[in-house]
Amino acid sequence: MRRHVLLYGLLGGVLIAALKAIEYRWLVVEHSVEIYGGLVAAVFAALGIWLGLRLTRHTETVVVREVMVPVPSSFVRDQRKLDALGITPRELEILELIAEGLSNKEIADRVHVSENTVKTHSSRVFDKLGARRRTQAVQLGRNLRLIPETGQRSPAAAEKDSPDVKLSGDFSRNPQKSPVRVTRLAEGD
Repeated sequence: MRRHVLLYGLLGGVLIAALKAIEYRWLVVEHSVEIYGGLVAAVFAALGIWLGLRLTRHTETVVVREVMVPVPSSFVRDQRKLDALGITPRELEILELIAEGLSNKEIADRVHVSENTVKTHSSRVFDKLGARRRTQAVQLGRNLRLIPETGQRSPAAAEKDSPDVKLSGDFSRNPQKSPVRVTRLAEGD
């Protein structure tokens, strides 16, 4: 009895599947124009989107060109302006270090003073120049020929880089911890 029920159910399922396949086949035959039209439309829509993205893609062109810039002559400080403003050598040194882009902490480390001392010197320079900001003080210092323009060498920097000093050491690692030896060269070396 069970076997007959299973066989009857299986035959019924096969018959329903066959009828659905025939119905689907007739559906495809009846609506073939709409189905093929939809497939062609989908292909052309995908092709249009692909071509649109490919043709309208904005490619950015970067042109790198090296330009030779003449090195400015060595810097000559306007001593009369410096005396007229009453800027001390230490304040001038602080202004030059500000112009290099160093922070107060870095300046303090470089000149071996506290950060508060750097703030005091820089505020005095700001007052003497009539500046409110660091960038304004640097620009005024350059306009008044108190500090060199970018690329020019100040007399102090030229003195530090004089040819009678030779630095040797391994600078490929951390420059803070690299051993550096400074030797004075004798005349004729």
